Amino acid sequence: MTCLHLLLTLGFAVSLGTPVEIQRPRGVPLTKKQFYEENKPFTCLDGSRTIPFDRVNDDYCDCKDGSDEPGTAACPNGSFHCTNAGYRPMFIPSSRINDGICDCCDTTDEYNSGAKCENTCKELGRKEREVLHKMAEITKEGFLLKRQLIEEAKKGHQEKQSKVTDMQENKKQLDEKVEALRTVKETAEQPEKEAKERHLKAWEEQKAAIRLEKDKAKMAEAFLELDDDADGFVSVSELQSHAELDPDADGTLTEIEAQGLLGGAEQVDTSTFESVWPKIKDKYHSESQPEEPAPVETPPDEVKEPVVDNDSEPYPEDDISEEEDEDDEDEDDYHEDDDKAPPTVKTPEKSDEDDEAMPPYDADTQALIDAAQKARDDFEEAEKALREMDDQIRNIEKELSFDFGPDAEFTYLYNQCYELTTSEYIYRLCPFNRVSQKPKFGGSETNLGTWGSWSGPENNKYLLMKYEHGTGCWQGPNRSTTVKLTCGKETVVTSTSEPSRCEYLMEFTTPAVCQEPSNADLSPHDHEEL
Repeated sequence: MTCLHLLLTLGFAVSLGTPVEIQRPRGVPLTKKQFYEENKPFTCLDGSRTIPFDRVNDDYCDCKDGSDEPGTAACPNGSFHCTNAGYRPMFIPSSRINDGICDCCDTTDEYNSGAKCENTCKELGRKEREVLHKMAEITKEGFLLKRQLIEEAKKGHQEKQSKVTDMQENKKQLDEKVEALRTVKETAEQPEKEAKERHLKAWEEQKAAIRLEKDKAKMAEAFLELDDDADGFVSVSELQSHAELDPDADGTLTEIEAQGLLGGAEQVDTSTFESVWPKIKDKYHSESQPEEPAPVETPPDEVKEPVVDNDSEPYPEDDISEEEDEDDEDEDDYHEDDDKAPPTVKTPEKSDEDDEAMPPYDADTQALIDAAQKARDDFEEAEKALREMDDQIRNIEKELSFDFGPDAEFTYLYNQCYELTTSEYIYRLCPFNRVSQKPKFGGSETNLGTWGSWSGPENNKYLLMKYEHGTGCWQGPNRSTTVKLTCGKETVVTSTSEPSRCEYLMEFTTPAVCQEPSNADLSPHDHEEL
């Protein structure tokens, strides 16, 4: 029975004024009066036996179903009917008759117990009518909101379908634009590539020439350094003065080894030295170039090795700490010196690198590079726009594919989230997406389930939402949440609970489930008995 139906029923009951009492045995509802006629024997309602009518309500149980004692506590399985004029009629177990406790608001259950009961049916009826009136108003207003939601959803659905159609047409044009720009890009990149390769080839040739000149200069310098007697020849004995040229690395350059480096000759002139130079140039140390200072060549790890060795000795912890402190100070001093040393040692290297840096592109090559870069930028911009359009189309089509109710009344919940804060947690419901739980005072979020399906009863599946496959419980199942939807003017999460381990229940009010109020006239037989 709807809220409006109950409200009209109670209103009708009150409007009649003083109810007319229809004579029947105590505890018998009006619907069963025809079975209790005083002038006829009484047949138990289960048909088990027939007894004289004067044995009805005689405080002795004759019928197995207890139907002969509707107004006494004689039968353990009997029931007593409370008329409750002005409120709702009800049945109570026969055992509560005359037990000293007022169960019927009209006090009829305590007719012989001496209990002082007060008839509260009118007051209860008034309060219930107020509640039902409020519920009826909420249902009415909620349904009006629902109609607006349906209209907005219908309009939005049409707009989205139209937008998808337009975007798909634009996408075709954008596809063509991307392909055209791809061709422009590839066309511009080919001459750019060729120009860069030419520039690089020229630079490689130039570098090779520079290196060759440097190598010749080093060779001439080495020849002069080796020619100790300045006779225009480098002899075996003169070559032996450079032990670093020792082929077998035994520390001594023998006469035979030196002669072998000179190609078997006792001495060579400048022209012949050109064939000797490739064999010795990698090992040769020029007398004019000072050796690099040892601290610069020593890696930091090697400086720290003595500290590691000290740590390996069985020193007390205090001593180790002092040693490490002293070593740290030494290391700091070393790094300070290291900061000062590199400029004098590394300056020539930087100069060489600067000399070997590739020169800027010429104007024609740079123009080709700029043109190719512009073509790449245009292509990437168009390609990005195409990806974004694909994403938009995919998202809209996904939204249109959802089941938002018979009239799409739940559409407005999409892409929205609603929160409920309790003493410990913040619960967050994002319809058609997920449910989550987060500690109120900090901590990570827990997934209580992602959108599964509508799971209400057959007559209205849109009363329950099911969210599944949430974060797994410790040694338990994955969390899941059932969302129960009820009619309300506002869209809000009203409560959460955990009826079973890892299974949550969330109550959610929304105008989308409000049903149209019934305005049908009620015929007399539809009213509750008085």
